[in-house]
Amino acid sequence: MAFGGLDSGNHPQPMAEINTTPLVDVMLVLLVIFIITAPLLTHAIRLDLPVAPAPAAAEKPETVTLSIDASGALFWNDQPVTGIEALGERLRQAAAAQPQPELHLRADRETRYQRIAEVMASAQQAGIAKLGFVTDPRDLGRDTGRDTGRDTGRDTGR
Repeated sequence: MAFGGLDSGNHPQPMAEINTTPLVDVMLVLLVIFIITAPLLTHAIRLDLPVAPAPAAAEKPETVTLSIDASGALFWNDQPVTGIEALGERLRQAAAAQPQPELHLRADRETRYQRIAEVMASAQQAGIAKLGFVTDPRDLGRDTGRDTGRDTGRDTGR
């Protein structure tokens, strides 16, 4: 027995299924809209929070700039210092201050390391806790005449 109606003509049968493609399209558009707008929705809950006094801001310590020129001369905040002994006395006074100042060491690129080491040792003996080096980032690409392994564009005869 064959399945089908009694009428074996070539009449098209009505479609009994729902075309879900437009439904899926609409649902995807709604999903995208909700995904985009969900972060924008904020639910504010009214709370009466207690107020706590803020702690006093920590006092920023003073900074002392200690400069050393190419000849080894010392400058305390741009004021000349006569020798390493006078520097040691100033460093001891600074170390005794509360809060203790930060020491920023600026040395000329031609300064001998021995002089820098003397100043660092003097700061350590005086009890300075914070010592930092100040550099000039603009000088990084400057040609100093030293062989850095970089091609400077000069003909070296090789």
